[in-house]
Amino acid sequence: MRISSRGDVAPFIVMDVMEAARLEEAKGRHIIHMEVGQPATGAPKGAIEALKSAMDAGPLGYTVALGLPALRARIAEMYLARYGVQIAPERVVVTAGSSAGFLLSFISLFDVGARVAIGDPAYPSYRNILKSQGLETVRIETNTASNFQPMPEQLDEDLAGLLVASPSNPTGTMLGKAELAALAAACKKNDIAFISDEIYHGIEYNTRAVSALEVSDDVYVINSFSKYYSMTGWRVGWMVVPQNHVRRIERLSQNLFICAPHAAQVAALAAMECDDELQAHLKTYTRNREVLIEGLPKAGFGNFASPDGGFYIYADVSDLTNDSRALAAEILQDAGVAVTPGLDFDPERGHKTLRFSYARSTSDMIEGVARLQKWFKSRR
Repeated sequence: MRISSRGDVAPFIVMDVMEAARLEEAKGRHIIHMEVGQPATGAPKGAIEALKSAMDAGPLGYTVALGLPALRARIAEMYLARYGVQIAPERVVVTAGSSAGFLLSFISLFDVGARVAIGDPAYPSYRNILKSQGLETVRIETNTASNFQPMPEQLDEDLAGLLVASPSNPTGTMLGKAELAALAAACKKNDIAFISDEIYHGIEYNTRAVSALEVSDDVYVINSFSKYYSMTGWRVGWMVVPQNHVRRIERLSQNLFICAPHAAQVAALAAMECDDELQAHLKTYTRNREVLIEGLPKAGFGNFASPDGGFYIYADVSDLTNDSRALAAEILQDAGVAVTPGLDFDPERGHKTLRFSYARSTSDMIEGVARLQKWFKSRR
């Protein structure tokens, strides 16, 4: 049977690492998971209770394509409380995770063949979803000098779009308000669509993350309940789009997804009232961050930018290897710690980097760092 070249996307390497770790665990080994960006905690207790009540009350069928009105209104309230930005609930679109938000954004904004820029290193699914839609990914090389974020002077005038992430995956760096405003202004000047991935908002350490909605209304913002709200498997997220784009997103949602899962939407609405529990998770991430920042240099991984948000550290390992995938496999086998090769995030330079996730328990992070330090000493 014939196939499409649009389906020839690169593998998501972290999923391969997860499978390798699972196979080791099947042999009876205890593996410390620093590979996947998934909170160790589940959905907030209030979310679970709300869903139980909803299931007892009756069947959960389709919702309207844009999502439960109560959830859209509550998300809009959150923007006012957290960012001081007043948006109409009608501009909020509930999606089947942030992945659906990216797909809807790319289809809504770009024709086949359009050039869309991302800053490398970046979340690998950006380029793979773009490719699957017949779009060209334009890589903007970032580094410590730019805080691993793209800068306005790096934008080509013939770009159709720019996608930024703050806090970013894998580096955890953030764009300040001035930097976001400068990027948004450059995009507006050159008629470049601006998409802001804000999935790690709420997981910040020294300063609050800035939403693109604080600097412009002419943007697409994508977020999710997966990270701060600890609901990865529920597959529910949201978008905020300009008012005159709502109907086109609605039509796409109706045809591509019908709606986000009703059960997940019920749980998400209740999760937004569980801030005490969620802030306790943030305290865990804060402690985990301290453990890794202090402990990784003693394990040979000292060249990294301290993350402003999210739960990742992205380390330069060029002094240890030219093959991060082989090094990650060695660490899994010899130390029992699963980490992600940088090739997932940067096809050109990722062979010299590793990503460490600290989304799990603090005890796991302490044990993981101890194992890495022991491995490093034995390797020398």
